Amino acid sequence: MRSFFSFCFLIVTLGLGMTAVAQSDPAAPATPAAPAAATPAAPASATTAAPTTETAPVPAADTATPATPAPAATQAAPLTQSDVSAERIFKQEAKLVENMRHYTPLVETYVQRLKPDDDFGTLPDRDRYFLGRLVLADNRLTNKVFKDHNQSRFFSRVLDRLNGFYRVNYPHLGFMQMVFLDQEFDKEHYALKFLRRQFLGEVRTLVFDVTPRRGKGSDETRFLGRIWVEDQDYNIVRMNGTFGPSTEMKYYLHFDSWRINMQPGLWLPAYIYTEESDAQRNSERKLAMKAQTRLWGYDLKHSGQQTEFTTMQVESADAVDNSQRGANEVGPVLSEHMWEREAEDNVLDRMERAGILAPDGEVSKVLQTVVNNMEITNNLNIEPEVRCRILLTTPLESFTIGHTIVISRGLLDVLPDEPSLAIVLARELAHIALGHRITTKYAFSDRMLFPDEKVFLQIGLLHTPYEEQTADLKGLAFLQNSPYKDKLASAGLFLKVLSGYSHDLSWLVSPHFGARFANGGVLRAATIDQAPQVDPKNIAQVPALPLGSRVKLDPWDDHVEMLKSKPVALLSIRDKMSLEVTPTYPNLVRFTTATTPSNATATAAKPAQPAQ
Repeated sequence: MRSFFSFCFLIVTLGLGMTAVAQSDPAAPATPAAPAAATPAAPASATTAAPTTETAPVPAADTATPATPAPAATQAAPLTQSDVSAERIFKQEAKLVENMRHYTPLVETYVQRLKPDDDFGTLPDRDRYFLGRLVLADNRLTNKVFKDHNQSRFFSRVLDRLNGFYRVNYPHLGFMQMVFLDQEFDKEHYALKFLRRQFLGEVRTLVFDVTPRRGKGSDETRFLGRIWVEDQDYNIVRMNGTFGPSTEMKYYLHFDSWRINMQPGLWLPAYIYTEESDAQRNSERKLAMKAQTRLWGYDLKHSGQQTEFTTMQVESADAVDNSQRGANEVGPVLSEHMWEREAEDNVLDRMERAGILAPDGEVSKVLQTVVNNMEITNNLNIEPEVRCRILLTTPLESFTIGHTIVISRGLLDVLPDEPSLAIVLARELAHIALGHRITTKYAFSDRMLFPDEKVFLQIGLLHTPYEEQTADLKGLAFLQNSPYKDKLASAGLFLKVLSGYSHDLSWLVSPHFGARFANGGVLRAATIDQAPQVDPKNIAQVPALPLGSRVKLDPWDDHVEMLKSKPVALLSIRDKMSLEVTPTYPNLVRFTTATTPSNATATAAKPAQPAQ
């Protein structure tokens, strides 16, 4: 295909000892050629038409863009309601592609391969993980990869053999391209058929089936599926389907892609769920997989502390109290603590600006409460005070940056209860209490000057084996004096299940910064000893939650909050889905500044919809 959407999402090469390699269409030019002026002929069944029971509503006048002169009529027949709706949808989708040139969000994809299981239907037995930054420029989609020390094994060897018959490669760029429909999404190349109206969350949408208009012998890659369009500005808010045509040598994954209203009139991609149960249809060998892709960090330039400069006030000289200056002199011990705190703050600020650390907020306070419980019961008086933050990535990990405890979003998602969280925090609190400090080389600001994509390589936070061992012992002592000492059975079950999956889900338990969470230690061993036997067929025993169970991430400004959802009764053991990827159904709402005051500054800093 002659556009940046020609990238092959999934290529499977059959034959023993052969390896599939995903690549872009070698015939694709750097800049796609303009479509022909003449409209290609299409079969009658592909023409745009409304069903007999309901017709697509006529869209209101477009107030989000400047008025433009109406083009001269080229057809004798008058436009139908469906024609007007389709034209508006095509126009808004072209505007979305143009808007995406102004943003470079982070894109994280986590893939699980599935194996059949008599009791659970399927269970994950292999995984893959990608983190990069989406850049759309010069009519091409590129991926700036975030590399870390764990990924070296991925780039230095061929992907694991899935079985003895074929190998498969999941290119991250293919998952990124699922945020778009097609650069040539227009009436010459696609037909829309209106189906019905439907609410997605609190947003009323119009539902259309989308079919490509293919010329005779055409093999260009096109989207086939269904779209949901919000009924005010006619932005596509959900896409469900696949690209095609697929062949024996390449297979396009099915996906369900969602967009969120992040600013007035601005809907941007946020979630993609991918699933396959029969990727090799003409083979006895079948591939079953599911994956979740998240996008965030759209407004990194105006997030976090950078917006505080706009409200900074400088007091006049005569307002400064010069009395008691002598009492504020800094001694050697305090100066050392201040120097360490400066290194700590530099690292936290750099991670936040790179888009991998959430700003301080609601979830941090939840963690702080558990830490406070252990500090009080163990008579700890730690200065400077202990802080908590959330790493925005999926791999399960926790670590300390000076006196700041950091837990990944993925780990917080799957922990079953507060005692399980207490085990994680107790170990990190022990590192702080024992004086296991961050290296103060990060107090020099020049060490923070590097590309965002190298943040995992440039910042080292690992402790020595001796420090890990002593922190395990101290953390166990903290737990024995805490309110959680008699409630650790569920935490033991969690660690048992995690240990069992550590080989199959190696990327999920491989950290970016900290030590491998599934590794054994005194604290983990003592906790596991308190746990009952794992009983997979016991519906009341849920040792770990599915990914995405607890934390909600704002893709615009990277703030996180606890997911507000009603508890759902498990109908069978198949509903447990410990550590598994699941579909995403966001509660769509329209953006209002009254309900999201944190975005007020960012709204003024950047136009919501750049002019066409």
